[in-house]
This record gives sequence, C-alpha cells and structure tokens, in this order.
Amino acid sequence: MKKQYIYSLVCFLCCLGNISAQQTPASKQTVAFSIEGATAHLGNGKVIENSLIMFADGKITFVGSAMMKIARNGTIINAKGKHIYPGFIAANASLGLVEIDAVRATDDEDEVGSMLPHIRSLIAYNAESKVVESMRPNGVFMGQITPRGGTISGTSSVMQFDAWNWEDAAIKKDDAIHINWPRSLTRGRWWLGEDPALKEDKNYVKNIEKIITFFNKAKRYLASNSSTENLPFKATKGLFNSSQKIFIHVNGEKEITDAIKSFKKLGVSNIVLVHANGAENVADLLVKNNIPVIIDRSHRIPNGEDDDYDLSYRNAKILIDKGITVGLGMEGQMERMNTRNLPFYAGTYAAFGIDREEALKMITSNNAKILGIDDFVGTLEVGKDATLFISEGDALDMRTNILTEAFIQGRKISLETHQTKLWKRYSNKYKSK
Repeated sequence: MKKQYIYSLVCFLCCLGNISAQQTPASKQTVAFSIEGATAHLGNGKVIENSLIMFADGKITFVGSAMMKIARNGTIINAKGKHIYPGFIAANASLGLVEIDAVRATDDEDEVGSMLPHIRSLIAYNAESKVVESMRPNGVFMGQITPRGGTISGTSSVMQFDAWNWEDAAIKKDDAIHINWPRSLTRGRWWLGEDPALKEDKNYVKNIEKIITFFNKAKRYLASNSSTENLPFKATKGLFNSSQKIFIHVNGEKEITDAIKSFKKLGVSNIVLVHANGAENVADLLVKNNIPVIIDRSHRIPNGEDDDYDLSYRNAKILIDKGITVGLGMEGQMERMNTRNLPFYAGTYAAFGIDREEALKMITSNNAKILGIDDFVGTLEVGKDATLFISEGDALDMRTNILTEAFIQGRKISLETHQTKLWKRYSNKYKSK
C-alpha cells in the first residue's frame, strides 16, 4: 500500500512538472547556417533584397547579397519571398517577475520599501515563465526586466528568452537603476468630497529633496570608504562612475526639466527618460545632453484631457523629428501579456508618420543602444550574436508576422508554447467530428 502511494505521488509530481515546465532551451549551436533569398531588414535602417546571412558558433559571419559568389556554410535555408529580422528587444518590461497577478507568491515585481536601488530584478526572474515563452512566436527574444513601485524601484537586467535559469538568461546584468520621479500636479480625492481637478502638489519640492538627499548621502558614503556596509548606497556606485544608467520614469515638461537638472547636479550623466510625455517641448535640453527616451506602446488613449485624439500614435514621429533617440518600452495595464505585441506597436507608429525601417529601429538598434547592448545585438552585422528570425511577411504587421525559423545566439529555438498548443488543439476541435 505504501509503495503504491509513493508511486502515485511520483507520477503526480511528474505530471505536474510537465504541466508547468517551459519549452526545453535549445542546445548550443554546432552546425553553421546560411539563410538565402530573404529580404533582410538589418535593424539600422538598411534593407538588403535577396540577401545572404550566414552564422556559426552563435555569431553572424556574413551579411550581403545572395548574388555574391561565396560558398554557403552548413545548413542552407531557402527563404525566398520571406523576411529576416534581428530579434526584437523590449525595454522597461516586467516579464518573468509576475506569472499570475492574482497569486501573490508569483508576484515579485514590487518590493516593500521606497528607496531600493539594491533590489535586483535579475534574481527574481523566472526563466520558466509561460508568459515569457509566449513572446518568441512574435520575434520578441530579449527584454530589459524592470522592477516596479516605490521611489527608487531597483535595478534592471537584460535577459534573453531561451534559458534554463536567470544565470543563463542574463546578457547584461544590472544595466540600470529605475526611479519614479514625483508629479508636480495632483488630483483631489473625490471619494472624500475633494475637488478632482488637477492642482499643484504642495509636496512636490519636498519629494524631490528626499531623492536628492538620498543620492548625496550615497555619494558621501562611497567617498568615505566606510567599513559599515550600506547596500542601498553601495548599489548606486555605477551611477557616479557612469558604468550604469539611471532610467527616470517621468511625465510633464516641468518634471522632465527638474529631473535632468537634478541628476546633472548630482554628477549623474548617463540618463534615460521613460514615458516622458511632454518631452517634445524640452527637446533641445534632451538633444543637448544626449538623453534618449523610452516611449510607451502606441495602442493607448492620450494622457492629457486636451491632447489630440491621435497623439499616442504620432508620439514617436514628433520626438524623432526633434532629433531624439527613441526606443519602445512596455509598462501599464496588462503589460506582460501585451509585450508580445511590441512589433505591432512599432507598426502603428510607422502607420502614423515614420518610415517602417525607422520604426523597426525602435525595437532593435535603438533599444539595444539605449540598453548598452548594441555591441553584440540589435542589428544584423558580422560579429554580432546570431539572434534573428525569418518571417513569412512584414514583422510589424500582425497579419503577416508568421515566424518560420528563429535563432537566439545561433541556437535554433522552438516556437511552440503553451498558447500555440492550445490554439492547435481548439483549431482542430470540430474537424474531428
């Protein structure tokens, strides 16, 4: 009886493991590949018709025309009539930090506390997340995994989406510290009978002073070589020696200006703005200080009551025309599920004024540059990682972005996920009758 119980328990645990397990990560590349005939979108604004892309040992070895008389290496993939792209990169995403919103034990995106630069999203990242797995069929292969909440949310890291664990997934550890800048305006609490109209926040200056005080204390701590370890202060070291970036989540012309001036005064120069509604009004300040912007998804209503109805769609063009480097990020309602739509948000921006290759740059080379990983990903260039995919059509169009082959660091990855299995299952539901 006891043996039967143990046997039943083992079977149950095995079944449970099969239910929750991700797709097995691909093995290291051992065979070279040559992809010929596709239209290659390099991610830097350039396009090669009838291209030849070759890669071996995880790195791209050739990018050029298929008309060139050059020996093809390894397995040859005929991609005539198709398109090839570098893997897409999602900035400011919380993938792998939350699996089920309603289950607290699976939610690691927001830590208790306010000033938390030492909190690392890296070690909370779940490489076996079914949500992360579902990004790959749309070409989203990498992401900046970012904590949420508090004034200083913590430290992000950049991960690739085909790994056994966070150690395997990390391609850039602790790339940036994220801070939520206070708002200068607030609304009254209508549920308490207060006027809900926007009004000046009397605590705005005080909230800024708290941030400046924290970083000034951190600078003094780092300069003192104190024997007493202070983890929050110690974690800011990279900001002051420019090895790490500060991502300021901020909206409003006044707030953007105050944030930039405050951190410049503190000696922090590696600045990136996130959201940045109103940035077009202070574009000269951003261009002068070489500050890029990570904007939100295009499929949303405008933030301001007086904004144009299509401002959310035109936002990218407005900033690009001002000379600002623009990347595309994910934050807000249903952000983790919506991250898979990253290329289609870029496609909408393309439909509202910017060139399609420029829109592609927002989720490839621009995001790579902003995240500090452009030396090995973001474009199809010799020497860079072979992180790329083949699509039957335009990858920025949800109707034609149908992946046929995909590679991360040269490894041929599976495009099968929990969701594609369910899609196939229910697609055939009535065919068998």
